[in-house]
Amino acid sequence: MRVLAGNRNPRGMPYAADGKREWSTDLCLFCDHNIGTWCKALWCPCVVYGRNKARIENLYAEEKVHPNYGGTCSWNCVLHASLSACLFGWAIQIPNRASVRRRYNIDGDWLGDCAAAFFCSPCELSQESRELDLEEQNFGEPESWAMVER
Repeated sequence: MRVLAGNRNPRGMPYAADGKREWSTDLCLFCDHNIGTWCKALWCPCVVYGRNKARIENLYAEEKVHPNYGGTCSWNCVLHASLSACLFGWAIQIPNRASVRRRYNIDGDWLGDCAAAFFCSPCELSQESRELDLEEQNFGEPESWAMVER
């Protein structure tokens, strides 16, 4: 039997009357199991952005975990690095954050997404990654993840 989607609210976060919920983890939670992702987002945000982008697109298109955890260097990574060189890498994070919020019915708006990406980009990228991790854990670990450092 094939599971078509992971649990999109594995921590059982309560939903408001409008069907929205809060993020599963706080924005500034970086001293947890995901500190490696936070460090990568601090020093090489283009890699984390590219991974998050590939992972959310794969979950929407295939309803399964990305075969290599989003890869390392992709077109999205190069685009983010190029824009970051001009101090605008944070700007392309906004639509990706909106995609994650939409998938998981997380409360928020573009202004909050913009503020998170601009003022605390590593925290924002890590929070997205943690939210994706929670759904992907429900699929089980693909064999190809064994050699991929998260």
